[in-house]
Amino acid sequence: MSTDPRVCILMNGRSGSGDAAELEKRFEAAFERHPGRFELRVLSPRSGIADACQRALKDGFGTIAAAGGDGTIAAVAGQVAGSGRRFGIVPQGTFNYVARGFDIPEDLDEAVDLIATGETRPLPVGEVNGQIFLNNASLGVYPQVLETREGTYRRWGRSRLAAHWSLILTVLSFRSPMRMKVTAGGREVRRKTPLAFVARSAFQLEQFGLEGADEVRAGRFALFLAPDCTRWQLLARAFRLAVRGMELDRDFELFTGEEIVIETLRRRTQTVAMDGERVTLRAPFRFRMHRDVLHTILPPERPAAPE
Repeated sequence: MSTDPRVCILMNGRSGSGDAAELEKRFEAAFERHPGRFELRVLSPRSGIADACQRALKDGFGTIAAAGGDGTIAAVAGQVAGSGRRFGIVPQGTFNYVARGFDIPEDLDEAVDLIATGETRPLPVGEVNGQIFLNNASLGVYPQVLETREGTYRRWGRSRLAAHWSLILTVLSFRSPMRMKVTAGGREVRRKTPLAFVARSAFQLEQFGLEGADEVRAGRFALFLAPDCTRWQLLARAFRLAVRGMELDRDFELFTGEEIVIETLRRRTQTVAMDGERVTLRAPFRFRMHRDVLHTILPPERPAAPE
Protein backbone atom coordinates (compact mmCIF):
# COMPACT_ATOMS: atom_id res chain seq x y z
CA MET A 1 0.00 0.00 0.00
CA SER A 2 1.32 3.45 -0.95
CA THR A 3 2.60 5.65 1.87
CA ASP A 4 2.19 8.90 -0.10
CA PRO A 5 -0.16 11.13 1.99
CA ARG A 6 -1.41 13.14 -0.99
CA VAL A 7 -5.01 12.84 -2.16
CA CYS A 8 -6.32 13.44 -5.68
CA ILE A 9 -10.07 14.02 -5.82
CA LEU A 10 -11.63 13.43 -9.24
CA MET A 11 -14.86 15.42 -9.45
CA ASN A 12 -17.74 14.85 -11.83
CA GLY A 13 -19.11 18.36 -12.24
CA ARG A 14 -22.35 17.01 -13.71
CA SER A 15 -23.36 14.93 -10.67
CA GLY A 16 -26.14 16.06 -8.37
CA SER A 17 -27.82 19.42 -8.81
CA GLY A 18 -25.04 21.75 -7.65
CA ASP A 19 -23.04 24.26 -9.69
CA ALA A 20 -19.58 22.92 -10.62
CA ALA A 21 -17.80 26.25 -10.06
CA GLU A 22 -19.40 26.61 -6.63
CA LEU A 23 -18.42 23.03 -5.75
CA GLU A 24 -14.80 23.76 -6.66
CA LYS A 25 -14.80 26.70 -4.25
CA ARG A 26 -16.21 24.53 -1.48
CA PHE A 27 -13.57 21.88 -2.07
CA GLU A 28 -10.76 24.44 -1.98
CA ALA A 29 -12.10 25.82 1.32
CA ALA A 30 -12.22 22.29 2.78
CA PHE A 31 -8.67 21.58 1.59
CA GLU A 32 -7.34 24.54 3.59
CA ARG A 33 -7.84 22.49 6.77
CA HIS A 34 -5.33 19.95 5.45
CA PRO A 35 -2.47 21.93 3.86
CA GLY A 36 -0.58 20.20 1.07
CA ARG A 37 -2.70 17.05 1.17
CA PHE A 38 -5.38 17.52 -1.48
CA GLU A 39 -5.64 18.29 -5.18
CA LEU A 40 -8.93 18.60 -7.09
CA ARG A 41 -9.21 17.57 -10.74
CA VAL A 42 -12.47 18.08 -12.62
CA LEU A 43 -13.33 15.21 -14.94
CA SER A 44 -13.51 16.10 -18.61
CA PRO A 45 -16.14 14.42 -20.85
CA ARG A 46 -13.50 14.22 -23.56
CA SER A 47 -10.72 12.52 -21.59
CA GLY A 48 -12.90 10.20 -19.49
CA ILE A 49 -12.61 8.71 -16.02
CA ALA A 50 -10.12 6.00 -16.96
CA ASP A 51 -7.61 8.50 -18.37
CA ALA A 52 -7.98 10.80 -15.36
CA CYS A 53 -7.42 7.91 -12.94
CA GLN A 54 -4.39 6.66 -14.81
CA ARG A 55 -2.83 10.14 -14.72
CA ALA A 56 -3.45 10.36 -10.96
CA LEU A 57 -1.87 6.93 -10.46
CA LYS A 58 1.13 7.91 -12.56
CA ASP A 59 1.49 11.14 -10.54
CA GLY A 60 1.97 9.04 -7.41
CA PHE A 61 -1.03 10.02 -5.27
CA GLY A 62 -1.43 7.63 -2.35
CA THR A 63 -5.21 8.15 -2.31
CA ILE A 64 -7.53 8.66 -5.24
CA ALA A 65 -11.06 9.77 -4.39
CA ALA A 66 -14.24 10.10 -6.44
CA ALA A 67 -16.61 13.05 -6.03
CA GLY A 68 -19.90 12.36 -7.76
CA GLY A 69 -22.81 9.96 -7.90
CA ASP A 70 -22.69 6.18 -7.54
CA GLY A 71 -21.79 5.73 -11.22
CA THR A 72 -18.76 8.00 -10.96
CA ILE A 73 -17.72 6.40 -7.67
CA ALA A 74 -17.93 2.90 -9.14
CA ALA A 75 -16.02 3.91 -12.29
CA VAL A 76 -13.14 5.40 -10.28
CA ALA A 77 -13.20 2.40 -7.93
CA GLY A 78 -12.76 0.10 -10.92
CA GLN A 79 -9.55 1.92 -11.85
CA VAL A 80 -8.16 2.08 -8.30
CA ALA A 81 -8.95 -1.54 -7.39
CA GLY A 82 -5.79 -3.63 -7.23
CA SER A 83 -3.50 -0.60 -7.68
CA GLY A 84 -2.07 -0.47 -4.15
CA ARG A 85 -3.62 2.98 -3.60
CA ARG A 86 -6.32 3.99 -1.16
CA PHE A 87 -9.81 4.94 -2.37
CA GLY A 88 -11.93 7.80 -1.02
CA ILE A 89 -15.54 8.82 -1.56
CA VAL A 90 -17.17 12.26 -1.61
CA PRO A 91 -20.86 11.64 -2.40
CA GLN A 92 -22.37 14.22 -4.75
CA GLY A 93 -25.12 12.22 -6.47
CA THR A 94 -28.89 11.91 -6.34
CA PHE A 95 -29.19 8.73 -4.24
CA ASN A 96 -25.66 8.13 -2.83
CA TYR A 97 -26.31 4.48 -1.94
CA VAL A 98 -22.60 3.61 -1.71
CA ALA A 99 -21.87 6.38 0.79
CA ARG A 100 -25.01 5.81 2.83
CA GLY A 101 -24.34 2.08 3.00
CA PHE A 102 -20.99 2.69 4.73
CA ASP A 103 -21.95 5.76 6.80
CA ILE A 104 -19.78 8.06 4.70
CA PRO A 105 -20.95 11.65 5.31
CA GLU A 106 -22.97 13.24 2.51
CA ASP A 107 -21.75 16.65 3.66
CA LEU A 108 -18.77 17.71 1.51
CA ASP A 109 -16.64 19.11 4.35
CA GLU A 110 -17.18 16.06 6.54
CA ALA A 111 -16.38 13.71 3.64
CA VAL A 112 -13.09 15.53 2.94
CA ASP A 113 -12.15 15.42 6.62
CA LEU A 114 -12.88 11.68 6.69
CA ILE A 115 -10.52 11.09 3.76
CA ALA A 116 -7.83 13.02 5.61
CA THR A 117 -8.23 11.17 8.92
CA GLY A 118 -10.28 7.99 8.41
CA GLU A 119 -9.18 4.37 8.57
CA THR A 120 -8.64 2.15 5.54
CA ARG A 121 -10.49 -1.16 5.18
CA PRO A 122 -11.20 -3.51 2.25
CA LEU A 123 -14.54 -2.78 0.60
CA PRO A 124 -15.99 -5.84 -1.23
CA VAL A 125 -16.82 -5.18 -4.87
CA GLY A 126 -18.76 -7.03 -7.53
CA GLU A 127 -17.42 -7.70 -11.00
CA VAL A 128 -19.15 -8.77 -14.21
CA ASN A 129 -17.05 -9.56 -17.29
CA GLY A 130 -14.21 -7.36 -16.05
CA GLN A 131 -16.39 -4.40 -14.98
CA ILE A 132 -16.49 -3.38 -11.29
CA PHE A 133 -19.72 -2.41 -9.51
CA LEU A 134 -20.47 -1.47 -5.90
CA ASN A 135 -24.28 -1.53 -5.54
CA ASN A 136 -25.92 -3.56 -8.27
CA ALA A 137 -25.91 -4.70 -11.87
CA SER A 138 -28.97 -5.55 -13.94
CA LEU A 139 -30.22 -6.66 -17.33
CA GLY A 140 -33.59 -6.01 -18.95
CA VAL A 141 -35.91 -3.13 -18.24
CA TYR A 142 -33.68 -1.19 -15.84
CA PRO A 143 -30.96 -0.29 -18.37
CA GLN A 144 -33.77 1.16 -20.50
CA VAL A 145 -34.97 3.14 -17.47
CA LEU A 146 -31.51 4.71 -17.23
CA GLU A 147 -31.56 5.67 -20.90
CA THR A 148 -34.93 7.39 -20.43
CA ARG A 149 -33.67 9.02 -17.23
CA GLU A 150 -30.73 10.61 -19.02
CA GLY A 151 -33.11 12.35 -21.43
CA THR A 152 -35.38 13.43 -18.57
CA TYR A 153 -32.42 14.86 -16.64
CA ARG A 154 -31.28 16.83 -19.69
CA ARG A 155 -34.73 18.37 -20.04
CA TRP A 156 -35.80 18.88 -16.42
CA GLY A 157 -32.62 18.58 -14.33
CA ARG A 158 -31.54 15.91 -11.86
CA SER A 159 -33.96 14.99 -9.09
CA ARG A 160 -35.49 11.92 -7.48
CA LEU A 161 -38.87 12.89 -8.95
CA ALA A 162 -37.38 12.87 -12.46
CA ALA A 163 -35.82 9.47 -11.76
CA HIS A 164 -39.15 7.98 -10.68
CA TRP A 165 -40.98 9.50 -13.66
CA SER A 166 -38.43 7.92 -16.01
CA LEU A 167 -39.19 4.52 -14.53
CA ILE A 168 -42.93 4.92 -15.19
CA LEU A 169 -42.38 6.01 -18.80
CA THR A 170 -40.06 3.09 -19.52
CA VAL A 171 -42.19 0.39 -17.92
CA LEU A 172 -45.29 1.48 -19.87
CA SER A 173 -43.41 1.12 -23.16
CA PHE A 174 -41.37 -1.99 -22.31
CA ARG A 175 -41.84 -4.98 -24.64
CA SER A 176 -38.67 -7.12 -24.62
CA PRO A 177 -38.47 -9.79 -21.87
CA MET A 178 -35.33 -11.96 -21.91
CA ARG A 179 -34.95 -15.71 -22.11
CA MET A 180 -32.01 -16.81 -20.01
CA LYS A 181 -30.24 -19.66 -18.27
CA VAL A 182 -29.05 -18.83 -14.76
CA THR A 183 -26.49 -20.73 -12.69
CA ALA A 184 -26.27 -19.67 -9.03
CA GLY A 185 -25.56 -21.42 -5.75
CA GLY A 186 -25.42 -24.84 -7.39
CA ARG A 187 -28.77 -24.38 -9.15
CA GLU A 188 -29.45 -24.02 -12.87
CA VAL A 189 -32.77 -22.62 -14.08
CA ARG A 190 -34.25 -21.27 -17.31
CA ARG A 191 -36.54 -18.27 -17.15
CA LYS A 192 -38.28 -15.65 -19.26
CA THR A 193 -38.05 -12.34 -17.37
CA PRO A 194 -38.19 -8.58 -17.87
CA LEU A 195 -35.53 -7.99 -15.20
CA ALA A 196 -32.50 -9.72 -13.69
CA PHE A 197 -31.13 -7.67 -10.78
CA VAL A 198 -27.85 -8.64 -9.07
CA ALA A 199 -27.39 -6.91 -5.69
CA ARG A 200 -24.13 -6.38 -3.81
CA SER A 201 -25.36 -3.71 -1.38
CA ALA A 202 -27.08 -4.93 1.78
CA PHE A 203 -28.00 -1.33 2.59
CA GLN A 204 -29.85 -0.87 -0.71
CA LEU A 205 -31.82 -4.08 -0.21
CA GLU A 206 -32.89 -2.98 3.26
CA GLN A 207 -33.91 0.45 1.94
CA PHE A 208 -36.41 -1.24 -0.36
CA GLY A 209 -37.53 -3.90 2.10
CA LEU A 210 -36.05 -6.74 0.03
CA GLU A 211 -34.70 -10.03 1.31
CA GLY A 212 -31.12 -11.12 0.82
CA ALA A 213 -29.22 -8.51 2.88
CA ASP A 214 -27.74 -11.15 5.20
CA GLU A 215 -26.56 -13.17 2.20
CA VAL A 216 -24.80 -10.08 0.80
CA ARG A 217 -23.13 -9.39 4.14
CA ALA A 218 -21.87 -12.99 4.10
CA GLY A 219 -20.10 -12.32 0.79
CA ARG A 220 -22.69 -13.61 -1.68
CA PHE A 221 -24.71 -11.90 -4.40
CA ALA A 222 -28.50 -11.71 -4.26
CA LEU A 223 -30.07 -12.23 -7.69
CA PHE A 224 -33.68 -11.18 -8.18
CA LEU A 225 -35.63 -12.42 -11.20
CA ALA A 226 -39.01 -10.85 -11.93
CA PRO A 227 -41.64 -13.21 -13.40
CA ASP A 228 -42.78 -12.68 -16.98
CA CYS A 229 -45.74 -10.29 -16.85
CA THR A 230 -47.67 -7.52 -18.59
CA ARG A 231 -46.54 -3.89 -18.52
CA TRP A 232 -49.22 -3.04 -15.96
CA GLN A 233 -48.16 -5.90 -13.72
CA LEU A 234 -44.55 -4.70 -14.03
CA LEU A 235 -45.61 -1.17 -13.11
CA ALA A 236 -47.52 -2.55 -10.10
CA ARG A 237 -44.36 -4.31 -8.96
CA ALA A 238 -42.38 -1.08 -9.35
CA PHE A 239 -44.94 0.66 -7.13
CA ARG A 240 -44.75 -2.11 -4.52
CA LEU A 241 -40.97 -1.75 -4.59
CA ALA A 242 -41.28 1.99 -3.90
CA VAL A 243 -43.53 1.38 -0.86
CA ARG A 244 -41.51 -1.61 0.42
CA GLY A 245 -44.31 -4.02 -0.45
CA MET A 246 -42.44 -6.61 -2.54
CA GLU A 247 -42.98 -10.27 -1.63
CA LEU A 248 -40.78 -13.27 -2.35
CA ASP A 249 -42.29 -15.76 -4.85
CA ARG A 250 -45.13 -13.37 -5.76
CA ASP A 251 -43.00 -10.49 -7.11
CA PHE A 252 -39.61 -12.11 -7.63
CA GLU A 253 -37.47 -15.22 -7.26
CA LEU A 254 -34.31 -14.95 -5.19
CA PHE A 255 -31.06 -16.79 -5.92
CA THR A 256 -27.78 -16.34 -4.07
CA GLY A 257 -24.18 -17.32 -4.68
CA GLU A 258 -20.57 -16.15 -4.63
CA GLU A 259 -20.56 -16.57 -8.42
CA ILE A 260 -23.51 -16.21 -10.77
CA VAL A 261 -23.60 -16.88 -14.51
CA ILE A 262 -26.39 -15.54 -16.72
CA GLU A 263 -26.63 -16.71 -20.32
CA THR A 264 -29.13 -14.85 -22.51
CA LEU A 265 -30.46 -17.39 -24.98
CA ARG A 266 -31.31 -15.15 -27.94
CA ARG A 267 -29.48 -11.83 -27.70
CA ARG A 268 -25.79 -12.40 -27.07
CA THR A 269 -25.02 -8.71 -26.55
CA GLN A 270 -26.88 -6.82 -23.84
CA THR A 271 -26.83 -3.43 -22.19
CA VAL A 272 -26.01 -3.91 -18.50
CA ALA A 273 -26.81 -1.24 -15.91
CA MET A 274 -24.20 -0.91 -13.16
CA ASP A 275 -24.56 1.64 -10.35
CA GLY A 276 -26.62 3.99 -12.51
CA GLU A 277 -24.44 3.74 -15.62
CA ARG A 278 -24.84 1.60 -18.76
CA VAL A 279 -22.29 -0.55 -20.56
CA THR A 280 -22.67 -3.03 -23.43
CA LEU A 281 -21.33 -6.52 -22.66
CA ARG A 282 -21.41 -9.88 -24.37
CA ALA A 283 -22.96 -13.01 -22.83
CA PRO A 284 -22.36 -15.06 -20.82
CA PHE A 285 -22.40 -12.61 -17.90
CA ARG A 286 -20.17 -13.91 -15.10
CA PHE A 287 -20.59 -12.21 -11.73
CA ARG A 288 -17.82 -12.59 -9.15
CA MET A 289 -17.19 -11.08 -5.72
CA HIS A 290 -13.78 -9.58 -4.84
CA ARG A 291 -13.14 -8.89 -1.16
CA ASP A 292 -9.61 -7.48 -0.94
CA VAL A 293 -8.85 -5.36 -4.01
CA LEU A 294 -10.31 -1.98 -3.03
CA HIS A 295 -8.86 -0.45 0.15
CA THR A 296 -11.29 2.31 1.04
CA ILE A 297 -11.20 5.11 3.62
CA LEU A 298 -14.25 4.54 5.83
CA PRO A 299 -15.62 5.66 9.20
CA PRO A 300 -14.90 3.38 12.17
CA GLU A 301 -17.01 0.24 12.18
CA ARG A 302 -20.03 0.31 14.44
CA PRO A 303 -19.79 -2.07 17.40
CA ALA A 304 -22.00 -5.13 17.05
CA ALA A 305 -25.35 -4.86 18.81
CA PRO A 306 -25.61 -7.08 21.91
CA GLU A 307 -27.66 -10.23 21.35
